[in-house]
Amino acid sequence: MEIGKINKLTVARTTDNGCYLEDENENEVLLPNAYVTDDLKINDEIEVFVYKDSEDRIVATTLKPYIQFEEFAYLQVKEVNDYGAFIDWGLPKDLMVPFAEQTVKMVEGKWYLIFLLEDTETERLIGSNKIKDFVFFKDIDVKEGDEVDLLLYEMTDLGMNTIVNNLYKGLIFESDIHKKIKPGDKLKGYVKQVREDGKIDIVLEQPGYSKSIDENSNIILSALKENDGFLNLTDKNTPDEIKNKLGLSKKAFKKAIGTLYKQKTIELSEKGIKLLK
Repeated sequence: MEIGKINKLTVARTTDNGCYLEDENENEVLLPNAYVTDDLKINDEIEVFVYKDSEDRIVATTLKPYIQFEEFAYLQVKEVNDYGAFIDWGLPKDLMVPFAEQTVKMVEGKWYLIFLLEDTETERLIGSNKIKDFVFFKDIDVKEGDEVDLLLYEMTDLGMNTIVNNLYKGLIFESDIHKKIKPGDKLKGYVKQVREDGKIDIVLEQPGYSKSIDENSNIILSALKENDGFLNLTDKNTPDEIKNKLGLSKKAFKKAIGTLYKQKTIELSEKGIKLLK
């Protein structure tokens, strides 16, 4: 049985307080009545999250938390008091991030990248914002061109910082961002380069993606930004009109706006193209 993770357990017995579940080693944990359904029977298997409740008792819940043990998640602060910041992680008992585990003083209502770990002294689950302590910069097990899972968490002057495969620190350079993204987004990306310092450069389009379409998309994006986010061009305009405004052929224009539309970067209407901010 793993505390801080979702476990598949078997109903062993029932009591007035709920059902006792056990793992293959016959370790037991209580599933309180609040989470016991009428159709749950002895020997049924059930997936539950195991953690310590507000009285430090190990209990199970059918609620699914936003984060599990040794994972990252982008979470919101509900309260700050003399003990630390308390984070909404989807369970009745909020997750504490002690002041010692904060890289900046956390503010109520704001969102932060959090790592879930166990406090070695209290054996309680706590959160940490000390990202560098929990990512790996050596023995990187991804290579150029690999598809990876991303958790975006911070926009900087260079671009968007991201966690890669829940293990590494990555960066999507601003010049490689061609669609609307924001901190907290979970999406797929591709390794552009693994740097000597162990950080990873990421792109959002699969390697081999047509460079001409990328270039044409950038031309349209630049034109949109120069015109307050709107261009009165559609695929009904003549090739000459498109050529005069953008320097693109009508075929290249249609491919590029199709790409930007799929990426949810633009909105198309009968009047023209609108940049989504």
